[in-house]
Amino acid sequence: METKDLLKKVRKIEIKTKGLSSQVFSGEYHSAFKGRGMTFAEVREYVHGDEVRTIDWNVTARFGTPHVKVFQEERELTVMLIVDISKSNLIGSDIQTKKELITELCAVIAFSATQNNDKIGALLFTEDTELFIEPAKGRKHILRIIREVLEIKPSGKGTNIPEALRHYTNAIKKRSIGFILSDFEDTNIEQSLKLANQKHDLIALNIYDKNEKDLPNLGYVPLVDIETGKQQWINTSSKKNRTTYKANFLKKQGELNTIFKRSGIDFAHLQTDRPYTSSLINLFKNR
Repeated sequence: METKDLLKKVRKIEIKTKGLSSQVFSGEYHSAFKGRGMTFAEVREYVHGDEVRTIDWNVTARFGTPHVKVFQEERELTVMLIVDISKSNLIGSDIQTKKELITELCAVIAFSATQNNDKIGALLFTEDTELFIEPAKGRKHILRIIREVLEIKPSGKGTNIPEALRHYTNAIKKRSIGFILSDFEDTNIEQSLKLANQKHDLIALNIYDKNEKDLPNLGYVPLVDIETGKQQWINTSSKKNRTTYKANFLKKQGELNTIFKRSGIDFAHLQTDRPYTSSLINLFKNR
C-alpha cells in the first residue's frame, strides 16, 4: 500500500472510530473496566450524610470541626490489543475482510481507552509474536498501532494463541485489560486462556465472515485452508454439503463458547458484514 493511501485509510478509520468511541462507547467502557482501586484526593469539612468511617480524626482535632477524607477511583489502566494477523484473517465478504474489521475494532477500543486516560499497547501475532508495541498514551501512538495492523507483512501464516498469551503475560507485569482479536483458528487454547485470565482481565472478540458460516451455492468450488494451503473440492450445490458446512461452523462456535466460559472470559462473536456497535455495548454492559 502506498504511503498516501495508507495515511488516507488510517485517517478514515480514525474519523469513524473516534466518533463511535466518544459518542457511544466511552460511558460503557468506563463502567466496564474499573481502575486499580481508590486513591486519596482531599480532606473537606464533614456534611450530613458522610460516613463516619471517612472522618480524618487528626484534621478534625486540629481544626475543631469534623473533616472527612475524600477518595476517587484510580482510573489509569493498561489496555493491550492482542491481534491475530495470520493469513486466515485476509478472508472477507464484499464489505470488508476480517483483518479490516479487526483493525477498526482496535481503533475503537484504543480511542475509548485513551478517553479514560488509559495506556494502550499491542501485540501482533501469527505462529510467533510479529510485533510488540509498549503501552503508551496519545493520538499519535494509537495511529501508529492502526498503521501497523494495516501495513505489517507477517513472516508467519498460522495461528499460535498460547504463544501470544505467553508473551503477553511475560511482557506486561501489572494487571491489565487484554483484548484478543482473532478468528481462533487454533487448538488447545483453553489452558493458556485460563492462565492469562488469572493474571489479567482477558476479553475475546471472535471475528468471522458470513462465508465461513453459510456456504454459497456456486457449484463445484475448491475450498482452500489459507494458513496450510490444503485444498478440497466441494459441491456447494448440494444442500447436504451446505447443511454440514454450517453445522461444523456452529459446532466450532459452541466449543469456543464453552472454552471462554470455562476460562472465565467475557467474549463476543462479530461478523464482518454486520454492525458491531450493539454487540460491544452489550459486552461492556454485561460486565
